[in-house]
Amino acid sequence: MSITPRRRNALLGVAALAAAGLVVAGCGSSSSYGGASKTSATNSAASAAAASTGATTVTTGTVAGLGPVLENGQGMVLYIYTPDGTGGVTCTGGCASTWPPLMTSAQAATATGAAKASLLGSTANPAGGTVVTYAGRPLYTYVGDTSAGTATGQGSGGIWFVVSPSGTVVKSAG
Repeated sequence: MSITPRRRNALLGVAALAAAGLVVAGCGSSSSYGGASKTSATNSAASAAAASTGATTVTTGTVAGLGPVLENGQGMVLYIYTPDGTGGVTCTGGCASTWPPLMTSAQAATATGAAKASLLGSTANPAGGTVVTYAGRPLYTYVGDTSAGTATGQGSGGIWFVVSPSGTVVKSAG
């Protein structure tokens, strides 16, 4: 029985998602950064639509003490790594194990909620693939955020911060 290119690509996509899940599940942090917790619900309809289409979604939620912030389609808070600036991804290797970049496929990322499509972009990841950017900055999740809407990585090392829908770095409640 031969596998069609379309079926092979679908199988490879499922395998890649499974592998990514195992990598994230295997990475942990015993450190706590005293982050904030979410107080409002995310756009669950957008999350469900993104999951069913495989599209990468950037949406918004509200985190207590920080206000409106960017989240991925699964409600996980998104961060910027200040050393990146707008020059591309510099968090690689062990850094990327703890702070996985928000990857996208050839299909462009989409914005929902208060996220602005005009601020979405992408950049090459030195480890391979394409990372979603917002206002020119690569976006990351944090493996220490074990549930949607938490921001335990906020302010970590004085270099990791959540991002507002306007694209500004959120260092404290505004």
